[in-house]
Amino acid sequence: MNQNRLSEVIQQLRFSRTYQDYESAFRKTTRCPLQLASVEDREVQVFRPTHANRFCAILAGKNGICPGCPQVQRKLQSENVVDTETARCFAGLAVTTVPVKLHEEVIAFLRTGEVFLQTPNAKRFQRIVSWLTRRGAKVNLARLENAYFHSRVVSPALYHAIVRLLEIFAAHLAFIAGQLELQPSNGNPPLIKRAKEYVASHLSDSIRLGKIARALNISAFHFCRIFKQRTGLTFTGYLNRVRIEKAKILLGNNDLRISEIAYDVGFQTLTHFNRTFRKFVGRTPTDYRSCLAAKR
Repeated sequence: MNQNRLSEVIQQLRFSRTYQDYESAFRKTTRCPLQLASVEDREVQVFRPTHANRFCAILAGKNGICPGCPQVQRKLQSENVVDTETARCFAGLAVTTVPVKLHEEVIAFLRTGEVFLQTPNAKRFQRIVSWLTRRGAKVNLARLENAYFHSRVVSPALYHAIVRLLEIFAAHLAFIAGQLELQPSNGNPPLIKRAKEYVASHLSDSIRLGKIARALNISAFHFCRIFKQRTGLTFTGYLNRVRIEKAKILLGNNDLRISEIAYDVGFQTLTHFNRTFRKFVGRTPTDYRSCLAAKR
């Protein structure tokens, strides 16, 4: 997926009813903040959340950024982060990012935290004051101390459960992103829209490149070039992704055999289907169906 299309998909996720409802329920239930940040935000190196923790809000001040946040974010969003990561800020607050992956590639992060995993103490607070003093930070220490000792403390077991909720939600967001990726972009020319409509209506058929090019009245070479330029995908890659996304939905129906699903979505052999499914989903169709059943 090209960068423009990826940004469009992340924006659609952010403003989706699914994300908005989950974010509200998550905050009310866990009393922890939640933010969805794209991989592009890694370039800026700074989240600008609405702080649930008053201690964090005081330090953030008018600019909305705590002086220790950029350091934490660099650790949590380095290019090597591909799994859930938890870091402690200079004050000892836990912050966690959960990656949202599309086809095994990280496209965004869910962030939560701003809680202590152990009871705050006076010795730690004095170290915090020294840290802030060395950096010339100007804050009301009385207010800061009051907020520090009234910060929420969560047991490691409970925090692990909170993070697990986000990991499950991240998997759901990845599924939605996969659906959005396959929808026509507002910036796509009529040729791309017609090509996607053709795929949708002939999905179970054997779709050859020359055949669709003739249907669109364009040479196969030019069709491939334009499709790649406008979508960031090869046509074959796009076709396989559409078929796998449809297969993932059908696998929820236990009355359908996997071989039936393979042929229904256009694969000519079960071997090719299994290999392609594993490439895009990271597991076999049988394993994926088992995971669906376990979540019910």
